[in-house]
Amino acid sequence: MPLDIGRNTQSGPAAEDGFETFQIDRPGRIIFVEHHLSTKSHCRCVVRRISRSGAELDVSPSIVIPKNFFLEILGVKGEIGCTLSRRQEEKLKISFNMLIDPDFLHHVLRMCFQTRH
Repeated sequence: MPLDIGRNTQSGPAAEDGFETFQIDRPGRIIFVEHHLSTKSHCRCVVRRISRSGAELDVSPSIVIPKNFFLEILGVKGEIGCTLSRRQEEKLKISFNMLIDPDFLHHVLRMCFQTRH
């Protein structure tokens, strides 16, 4: 991939499944899936690392996160369906419900690179 910015060479949240993990430290929003699939409430987060299969997020430790939710990355159009895999205080490890498209991941990485310079 041409943009290796923030490439995580250590074991990351999704490194166990063979996908490259990238450090992006981008603000995001967790959108809760509620009764009858409504999505009225949300909370802020920071997307620390991302791969095609999942991500690592930071959230306030006092916020209760449901097992299933949508993730929105600031500046990126669309939401990603997610499942909570593990939580340790403010650190969340999540799995995407479907692998994200390589072009979408490239777009996220390119946007992060452009905002840093």
